[in-house]
Amino acid sequence: MSLNELQSELAEHRSATSPGLLSIEEKDRLLERSFLGLYRWYVSRSQKTRNWNPNTDFDWKNMRTDHSEKLNTILEGFFAVEQYVPDYVFKLLRVIRRSYGRSHFHIRWGSEEEKHSDMWENALLFSRFRTPEWIENYKYELRSKEYELPWDNPMHMIFYTVVQERATQVNYLNTGLIAAGKSDIEGFENDADPVLVNAAKAISADEAAHYNFFLEGARLYLYYYPAQALEALYDVIKFFAMPAGDLIPRYDKFAEVAAAARIYGPREHITDVLDIALANLGIEGRRALMRGIKRMRNVPTEQGDLHDTAWMCDMLDYENVEQKVKQLFGRINRYEEKTGHHEISPLVFKPSGLTW
Repeated sequence: MSLNELQSELAEHRSATSPGLLSIEEKDRLLERSFLGLYRWYVSRSQKTRNWNPNTDFDWKNMRTDHSEKLNTILEGFFAVEQYVPDYVFKLLRVIRRSYGRSHFHIRWGSEEEKHSDMWENALLFSRFRTPEWIENYKYELRSKEYELPWDNPMHMIFYTVVQERATQVNYLNTGLIAAGKSDIEGFENDADPVLVNAAKAISADEAAHYNFFLEGARLYLYYYPAQALEALYDVIKFFAMPAGDLIPRYDKFAEVAAAARIYGPREHITDVLDIALANLGIEGRRALMRGIKRMRNVPTEQGDLHDTAWMCDMLDYENVEQKVKQLFGRINRYEEKTGHHEISPLVFKPSGLTW
């Protein structure tokens, strides 16, 4: 056998995975097992701390009926967005159905979003801003159209939900400030309402819990698939839009009022949503991410699935991400030690093997 033939044969049998790196199968197994443990922990915590009822846990009979038209427009907008909960659940469930932990969490997420839909309908109904007949007709009009996912793959959608859930939380927290009489924006001076304060507080807590679940999942992707995850995050930030905005009648008016009220607009999207989410993910700011992605895309690789990690150091605090992933594994293990799962099927942390 000639030297060239020998080299060719060795190349054919050489592993595509660099020494020390986990295989794709190992990484996917760790991702799936982590999502399962995170889902178990989430369900237990949500049942204990956030098991509220949208009809009986708020004093709707004493909700004010003289809110400003601007605040009523905001309540109507929240109600409209939540009418697409069946689509939010069904469309993404088809994308992530092969993951037990992630798909079952999504069903749980849908049940909690269903409560949000009921709650905003109650808020709109008891505000007397719209009649019951108008609300029913509007629901029918909204549901005559279907929401479509902005991306149809699990990785892009985990980052989309991180940004979207943080944005939704910010919307409700700032609405709660108006209801608490703490807004200095003209037109909202007389909109204080204890009933609406309690409603905004309950729903904000849900959105915070959702955000944290998706954040943990996004960190897993960043740790085990950093190059692909960073590119997905880049796409999400570049093309992000809140769900159903193109389907809702008069959405532009709702968005305009919400921005003017400092509930949610371009300023809040940057400072209170993107900057916070990126910091939580270990990303060194939006500009660093954009610059780094452009440089990564100019670096060819033999396998096509790993980029030069030197470029990623400029935008991702990988050591911080690894520390957060280890903490997640620890939290899951502590929970599963109590339930007994740890004795039968323990979750064992495995480093990615990437060097930075």
